[in-house]
Amino acid sequence: MNPVSFVLTRTGLPKKSVENTLQLLQEDATIPFISRYRKEMTGNLDEVQVAEILQFKEEYEELEKRKKAVLKSIAEQELLTPQLESKIKASGNLVELEDLYLPFKKKRKTRADTARELGLEPLAKILMAQNSGDIATSARKFVTKDVVDVAAALQGAKDIIAEWINEHQGVRNRLRKLFQQKAMISSKVIKKKSEEEDAQKFQNYFEWEEKLNHIPSHRLLAILRAEKEGFVRVKLEVEHEESYRIVSGFILKPQRNSCTQYIEEAIDDALKRLLFPALSNEALSAAKEKADTEAIKVFADNLRQLLLAPPLGSKRILALDPGFKSGCKLVCLDEKGDLQHNETIFPHAPQRETALASKKVKSLVNAYNIEAIAIGNGTASRETEFFIKNIRFDRDVQVFVVNEAGASVYSASKIARAEFPNFDVTVRGAVSIGRRLADPLAELVKIDAKSIGVGQYQHDVDQTKLKNELDRVVESCVNAIGVNLNSASAPLLSYVSGIGASLAENIITYRREKGEFSSRKDLLKVPRLGARAFEQAAGFLKVPGSKNPLDNSAVHPESYSIVEKMAADLKVEIEELIGNKKLISEITPENYIFDTVGLPTIKDILRELEKPGVDPRKSAKVFEFDPNVKSISDLKPGLKLPGIVNNITNFGCFVDIGIKESGLVHISKLKNEFVSDVNSVVKLHQHVQVTVMEVDEARKRIQLSMID
Repeated sequence: MNPVSFVLTRTGLPKKSVENTLQLLQEDATIPFISRYRKEMTGNLDEVQVAEILQFKEEYEELEKRKKAVLKSIAEQELLTPQLESKIKASGNLVELEDLYLPFKKKRKTRADTARELGLEPLAKILMAQNSGDIATSARKFVTKDVVDVAAALQGAKDIIAEWINEHQGVRNRLRKLFQQKAMISSKVIKKKSEEEDAQKFQNYFEWEEKLNHIPSHRLLAILRAEKEGFVRVKLEVEHEESYRIVSGFILKPQRNSCTQYIEEAIDDALKRLLFPALSNEALSAAKEKADTEAIKVFADNLRQLLLAPPLGSKRILALDPGFKSGCKLVCLDEKGDLQHNETIFPHAPQRETALASKKVKSLVNAYNIEAIAIGNGTASRETEFFIKNIRFDRDVQVFVVNEAGASVYSASKIARAEFPNFDVTVRGAVSIGRRLADPLAELVKIDAKSIGVGQYQHDVDQTKLKNELDRVVESCVNAIGVNLNSASAPLLSYVSGIGASLAENIITYRREKGEFSSRKDLLKVPRLGARAFEQAAGFLKVPGSKNPLDNSAVHPESYSIVEKMAADLKVEIEELIGNKKLISEITPENYIFDTVGLPTIKDILRELEKPGVDPRKSAKVFEFDPNVKSISDLKPGLKLPGIVNNITNFGCFVDIGIKESGLVHISKLKNEFVSDVNSVVKLHQHVQVTVMEVDEARKRIQLSMID
């Protein structure tokens, strides 16, 4: 099997598209570059489809690597036959491959190994033939000083047969299907741990049973976490009788004789001691992998929405990181997000220097021409919001509450220390809050995505897969928006197609030593940034103010000549063509198709010429919580409140209603009809109206509804 056929059987995509995409990936082209600038080669595949091909390419490579290791191991044992080699090379997945390898796998000494050393394998073969009318007589021939009697000889033979049954590929595959279709997962509380405070959040699973193929991902991950923390025992079971019938169908002959009883006992032993433990672990691992995939998808979808949240743009911002005893850390930022001023005010108890703090804020708003105020949504957020809104400013100032999840992680990070070596974590945290309002994407890329707090059981899933998927989402978002080459930070640049951390640092160093880039071509002057990296990156890096206006668009430099020809045909300069819908409408796309440039690329160029460099994100909007609700004790069933969706899971969404605790809108309470996908109803940061259904103050749980 080659990589193309491997991918084709799993995706159903056109063969030519798969072949060309695999070739581009082999040449280290990135997903954003392939999906945007190589549409003719891929047949117009989107990012999701290209990512899928990459995933299966990696699976194929992993499988081939494992095949080589298996073939080498069996060959070293001098047991590799041409037929077995052919089967191994033809195997299409790891499960099939490991089943073939199982009889040759080096393992701890088994009961069957001991029986073989005692010379009992011939007796096992006699038993398996199931032809003997008097197996006891045959067994007596195997009695020795080490095999004390007939019973011991037959027991050893049964141990060998049990191992044969365990290694039987047909048996394993049929039982595997039984586990997939009918396995039941159950959890039972460990009594001595049931009263612990941490155990209470898992009390729904103290006595639980459900079909494994029906259990939702979040519930399986919750049960497995409860088991990991020692509060419950988890079991996976299938019906023994049905399992026995399956195995006996492969092993037992129709006519009973003196061998039958011993074969039946071997089947029973193989099931209980070997097959059930191995296949239940395999089934649970497969279910966990599926649950991981779903949970990672939820996290990735949430992260994408968070990164693409509406930016306020280049504004002068006063940002506040609220607090009570330690005060509110205040910073003033200019249009570029550079720190202009910082200090601490104490508008709340215990100091309660409200008048002085008000005067100070008003003075700074005037002194730094502040256009917007950003308030972190942590401790003392609502009180700080009320304080700010009671100040009468001399100018129009918008007030925003900003989600500060992960700001503390950033403030203590290496990136923050490099950006603000002379300031402490409190100043860095406040700066992060302000910059988040101006451009969420540019600021959030500096934080490990797992610290942003929009996941579902994020610490329970495969961490490598989670990191890879989140990195892919960040890369996708950064390249979808594009990056200003002259203002982007190193973390933001590192996610640009073809750049990476090392070249990002080189770009920053070049910019610091030589000044701003005047064109995209200047990128080629950056040390170690060659033609290949330039090809991958150039279309995603924008240079406002460049002599060539196309440098501030998503038109790739390789297509500049096409735009030049369009302008020449219309007898205008490129500057006149850009943004001129009337002129652009006169262009016939088909006239500019060449060998390597097709209609999809031409249409992309024309769309970009209409609105070059325009940020596709919406603008940030001011939101106000209910001023009468300041804590969970203010909530009563039936109360209607405004809120902001701050996390989405498979079972519903969490809504920030302006207090410390977010409320849950269960999937059944999203609409007055069946909802299968939460994301089809709500998006992260969406402003919603909710009704309080239930409040559990002791457990700090709030049930909300969006049904009117």
